[in-house]
Amino acid sequence: MPLRDLLLGLVVIAIWALNIIVIKVGVAELPPLLMTTLRFMLVAIVLVPFYPVSRAQLPFLLLLSFTFGTLHFALLFIGLGQAEAGTGALLVQMGTPFATLLAVIFLKEKLGAKRLAGLLLSFAGVVVLAGGPTLPSPLPLGILLMSAFGWAVSQLLIKRGPAIAPLALAGWVALLAVPQVALGSWLFENGQWQALSEASWAGWGAVFYTAVMSSIVAYGIWYALLRRHPVNRVVPMTLLVPVLAVGLGALLMGDTLGFHKLMGGGLVVAGIGLILIRFRKRPAL
Repeated sequence: MPLRDLLLGLVVIAIWALNIIVIKVGVAELPPLLMTTLRFMLVAIVLVPFYPVSRAQLPFLLLLSFTFGTLHFALLFIGLGQAEAGTGALLVQMGTPFATLLAVIFLKEKLGAKRLAGLLLSFAGVVVLAGGPTLPSPLPLGILLMSAFGWAVSQLLIKRGPAIAPLALAGWVALLAVPQVALGSWLFENGQWQALSEASWAGWGAVFYTAVMSSIVAYGIWYALLRRHPVNRVVPMTLLVPVLAVGLGALLMGDTLGFHKLMGGGLVVAGIGLILIRFRKRPAL
């Protein structure tokens, strides 16, 4: 991979890692579902006019708006409001093991010894995290793991669904998710107008960052890299996201870096690495 593309990949990783911190800042000023609604509205406004889709694709996009928009993103914002940034980033990475299990069950993909070892290491990492003081209480823990599960289900749907341009998919999923998360905010949150009127530049900046930088800019660069290089050279870079997020959480948010987080996080990242990275077989001599 040329140095320019490697640097672009690292920029994307930094954007996504910082996104975890930015969400934490945002939900401190705006109710999580309200912030998610604003994020989706901004993404839809920027993308939908430029990426039309066919009417036949709308049912698929509506289903994906629930699994990816509501189940993954809305629960991610809620969960991060109640958990340390680094711990939340590690737990959300469990989407990769969940997706692997779902692919084995529903797509009949072969598991193999390496991927099985990766699954076991990832889940062992969560168990180690559970023994430490930084794991959130059962409710946010369950919310973050459900967010990861929503991401995993969405990846299987995308893999089996119609071919839609990535930014078109992002825009229309956001548009169709707006009524869902807005209804959730109306039913389960309060003080929305007060929060909007009192939000500082940090709160509004968080909405802008999660919508424009994380969703549009970063994914735009990422999909361009995937078009130019083999998947197994690009995707493993995502292993740096939770590592960098843990470091940024400690540096910027004062999160703790105890034994359980370092050991458990290391096991999670190592397990996901075994699942994602494909090792080349050496030719026989």
